[in-house]
Amino acid sequence: MKRNYRVVALILVTFFVISFLTNILGALNPSVSLSYDLSETMASFLPFSFFIAYGFMSIPAGFILEKYGEKKLLVTGLLLAFLGSVLFVFFPTFPIFLTSLFVIGTGMAVLQVVINPLLRVAGGEENFAFTSVLGQLMFGAASFISPLVYSYIVLHVAKKESESSVLITFLSKIVPQDMSWVAMYAIFAGISLLLIGLVTTVSLPRITLTTEEKVGTKDIYVSLFKNRIVVLYFFGIFAYVGAEQGISYWMSKFLQVYHGLDYETIGASAVANFWGFMTIGGIFGLVLLKIWDSKLILRVFALLAITSFTGGLFGGANISLYGFQLSGFFLSVMFPIIVSLALNSIREHHGSMTGILMTGIMGGAVVQLMIGFISDLFSLRIGMLLVFLALGYILSISFWAKPIIKNKTIRTGKKTP
Repeated sequence: MKRNYRVVALILVTFFVISFLTNILGALNPSVSLSYDLSETMASFLPFSFFIAYGFMSIPAGFILEKYGEKKLLVTGLLLAFLGSVLFVFFPTFPIFLTSLFVIGTGMAVLQVVINPLLRVAGGEENFAFTSVLGQLMFGAASFISPLVYSYIVLHVAKKESESSVLITFLSKIVPQDMSWVAMYAIFAGISLLLIGLVTTVSLPRITLTTEEKVGTKDIYVSLFKNRIVVLYFFGIFAYVGAEQGISYWMSKFLQVYHGLDYETIGASAVANFWGFMTIGGIFGLVLLKIWDSKLILRVFALLAITSFTGGLFGGANISLYGFQLSGFFLSVMFPIIVSLALNSIREHHGSMTGILMTGIMGGAVVQLMIGFISDLFSLRIGMLLVFLALGYILSISFWAKPIIKNKTIRTGKKTP
């Protein structure tokens, strides 16, 4: 089949947009809390509303893809992101914000389901590993850029009288004067609309799902949920996203509360650097996976993540600032390793297994709600101790995992059974 690199470029842009919209919440947390005078529990409903959508949509979206095709699903996901963003810009109240986040999260869950098999077909099966890495690099780049864009936007929209930029002037007119951060959702709406236009003008190849990618039947899901190994790996993804968001979402507010660091500049930059370190760590992890067994890498990086996070939670201002950021580097390899260990631990129904694992992304919702609730009862520092439980569970995977096939390394020269 002829490779369509125009479509590959479109998918890479989609990776960027998904990350740009998803990983801004950590930088927004202090601003949103101040605007709506939120308790920690109420602030935790922001990531809850967004990530719980993955729990609802990851498996159903697979069925929808098989029935309606890739273009309709891409447009639907982007349209949901556009509508959710526009709704909040016009009605910037807290209840509407929660509703908008759920709608946007649903759109992102839908996009996640379609872009990987589409990337395999458009770029070629033989290039899938390479193009997948490119996708993750785009994802990481957007995660790094979006908090910096937030910092620029809130500072300049708030000073609209001295700003000559057409964009800033426009944003200043449509958002509440004391809620300049709302302008980010106007930008999200614009980006989503532009991407919808791109998708409709590009001819997409028809996806023929492999056995690995098909979602399977209801009976298959029931049988998988009865499998202890499947459930354990579901909680592995649950724990990972809970830890990732538990650090990235709360770190800016933590630095403000405990060390007095400005959340619109230093806090936003710290969140950006967290995702930047995660991107760098991902590249470094690719090299390590050619040298070490994936279980060993997971064990070492989990221990280093625990050490780094401990510095962030209990260190002085500088140690805390850099400890949180460096945690991103050590978290970087966890998601792909957990997924690969999970899929290599069962002999069939990998498509259905993937749907179950992606449902575990709801950990980003549940863990944040628990952190917020505990923080209101005691303190934010005590609430964030839950991240240790999540990292501890991930560490345990490196001991009990028994994949049927291990990752190929230079030392073995082959995949070891």
